[in-house]
Amino acid sequence: MNPPDTNLVTVALLAVVAVSLVQGVWRGATGSAKRLFSFVAGAAMTLASVALAAWTASAASPAVQAWLVRRAWEQPKADSSIFIQIAYTVYSGIRDLPLLRFAVLFLIAYLMLRLVFGTIGSLLIRVGALPFSLVPSGGAVSRAFGGLIGAALGCGRALLLTVLLFGYCALFPQAPYADYVAESGLYQEAAARIIEPAAGRLIEERLPVFARKMQGELDQLWQKRYDVIDADLPSDIVLAAEKVTEGDETDEQKAKDLYNWVGSRIVYDYDKVTAYEERGEWREQTPSDTFSTRKGVCIDYARLYAAMARSVGLQVRVVTGLGYDGMGGYGPHAWNEVYLTEREAWVPLDATWAKTGDWFDPPGFQETHVRQA
Repeated sequence: MNPPDTNLVTVALLAVVAVSLVQGVWRGATGSAKRLFSFVAGAAMTLASVALAAWTASAASPAVQAWLVRRAWEQPKADSSIFIQIAYTVYSGIRDLPLLRFAVLFLIAYLMLRLVFGTIGSLLIRVGALPFSLVPSGGAVSRAFGGLIGAALGCGRALLLTVLLFGYCALFPQAPYADYVAESGLYQEAAARIIEPAAGRLIEERLPVFARKMQGELDQLWQKRYDVIDADLPSDIVLAAEKVTEGDETDEQKAKDLYNWVGSRIVYDYDKVTAYEERGEWREQTPSDTFSTRKGVCIDYARLYAAMARSVGLQVRVVTGLGYDGMGGYGPHAWNEVYLTEREAWVPLDATWAKTGDWFDPPGFQETHVRQA
């Protein structure tokens, strides 16, 4: 005889069914039937809201992006209030990041649909539940039927809990307790016999991909803060950038001259790295600080390069991710991407590594630099 499944997930799922069964016996056939009807109707309205919200968000996304582009909100100065800076970051993120825009539109549409369905649904549920008032209440027969209906309701609730756990394990396979959840025999049965056949590979394969892409876009949104923080360009940086690029006729010439200047003039600040790694002390510095001290780490190189490039009319962005450490591993790193109009393309560069070789759009750049987004 197999030992009993003492996994807490199994115990929890059985407890949900048992509690619902007891409640069904207590309420009798009439009350339990009303509860079951309300549960099914509520689940149907939720699914309908999700489907309609997804369709609405997909249909509205291009029009919303076009409207935001026409809005043409100029980047605020660095001395603007924190609320304006946050608002601009959110605005530019929704404008530029398609998954983030979809998520925002989906949430708005879903909340509106739930409000509408909630109002209409409550009336429909009351009307639909009227026939159940004809079911005899009280007595052993009523309580027996109530128990059966309660057990069915409990199975629905347990299945809903299983779906949530399945989504958690699919999204975060390395998360705490994910392996423990998967060890539950009852969970395995429900996942294999009900969830996977019903959803196909949607939850297990596509949802994690969507989550990773969404995380990537949120990382890009987080990186956009540098566009606002470093928007106010000091005159000494502007003058230096203009002098470095004097006589350059193309974006590529400007971008490469600035790459060479930053890469050769700034010294890597190993003391700053040591202070952070050993004492948890992070010394935040602006492009102006890096320019004046001629010292910094990768993010400081990247921010200074971006500030100088913008001052001579180049489109540039700061990119964060992982860089090859030369010993078979990767560590946190930052670099830049600059837009070259003559190529009509964004190209990568790493001024921090400039003293070790040519890191201005070299072949195989992506093999040593893994961007977060």
